[in-house]
Amino acid sequence: MYLATTGRRSDAPPRPVGAGRRVPGTVVALGAVSLVTDISSEMVTAVLPLYLVLGLGLSPLQFGFFDGLFNGATALVRLLGGRLADRGGGRHRTVAGAGYLLSALSRLGLLLAGGAAGGIAAAMAADRLGKGVRTAPRDAMITLSAPPEALGRAFGVHRAMDTTGALLGPLVAFLVLWATADAYDAVFVVSFATGLLGVVVLRLFVPADPAAPTALARSVPAPKPVRALKPARAAKPAKPVRTAPRVLADPAFRRVVVAAALLGAATIGDSFLYLLLQRGLDLPAALFPLLPLGSAACYLLLAVPAGRLADRSGRRIPFLLGHGALLAAYLTLLAPAGPAVAVLVLVLLGVFYAATDGVLMALAAPALPAHGRASGLAVLQTGQALARLVGAAGFGAVWTWWGPRPALAAAALALAAALTAAWRILPGRKAR
Repeated sequence: MYLATTGRRSDAPPRPVGAGRRVPGTVVALGAVSLVTDISSEMVTAVLPLYLVLGLGLSPLQFGFFDGLFNGATALVRLLGGRLADRGGGRHRTVAGAGYLLSALSRLGLLLAGGAAGGIAAAMAADRLGKGVRTAPRDAMITLSAPPEALGRAFGVHRAMDTTGALLGPLVAFLVLWATADAYDAVFVVSFATGLLGVVVLRLFVPADPAAPTALARSVPAPKPVRALKPARAAKPAKPVRTAPRVLADPAFRRVVVAAALLGAATIGDSFLYLLLQRGLDLPAALFPLLPLGSAACYLLLAVPAGRLADRSGRRIPFLLGHGALLAAYLTLLAPAGPAVAVLVLVLLGVFYAATDGVLMALAAPALPAHGRASGLAVLQTGQALARLVGAAGFGAVWTWWGPRPALAAAALALAAALTAAWRILPGRKAR
């Protein structure tokens, strides 16, 4: 399939007049599910680095390996989730629902683990496995529900709602800790109840089969007219679902996967950035959960505009510019710590997510068939997550051995090199 044609809009599908002005109801419903679920997950994510590093005394190397390992484990499960969702019709919601439920139950694991490292590790693994199972089917439902020329906007709306939950989650965690005198168990209980609510919303408001005939018709060419006297042709057997190796045979999609993996390997992870800000500003432990609010607020404001811009001007440039904002955040952290530096880093992190998260899915989806959409997106997400495993573990090792500033400088150099390579790799003019 052709991912691009000619000109500056090389990776943006043609936009018919009046198309893409209304976001499908399935996308809005999935956004509501993600909003509620992110409140649940970000409550835990906001306090977990503080709990592990300052509470349990893990070193930066241990935390980097710990965090990267579970992110990498999630990546492998994404492949399974994508394959299960593509097998048969209407299984996307079922597979995604199983992932959402597993993540909700993981909060009970944190509650029952107490301070035991093994129990915490098992609960974290369950949460990441749930996220891995649900992500590809959910994103596939978005691409199957929205027209190709409006995928950027559809993902922008979904990510904006998702980020609203990410914005509210740390705030709820802060309020719970303030009201309970730093009782982490209370955070886990509220997170569990909120996660179950997300599963209920998915079941009630998301259709079982988002790939309606009108949606599938966009990705299947119309049959040629047949003469009246010509005998009808026998129906061709349905094409089998593409497996991961067959999906990677597409040149345009393969370029996107390679570029995303290179850039992911140079990404150190949000938790490290927040820990660096906390240490540089000497913030009290109670204020640590508020740090993600700045980046989440910026992401919320820019997600929809970034998606619309990607639909109009092409998705390759915003994706690369978003990583340029992340590089600027790394360089800013090398400056003397201060409130202005902290604000700038959080804003740049929000710009990074707004210009890359949904835009990457919209960039890759047109190169994938509808019957293998979840599997293909799972391959892309798996490559990116495994690369981030390497990046997180490597940054933690350099920080432990040589300190935070050399580690940041090395990360900035790696990201600059990855950006240069991705600029040449991603599909451009006349790319297939």
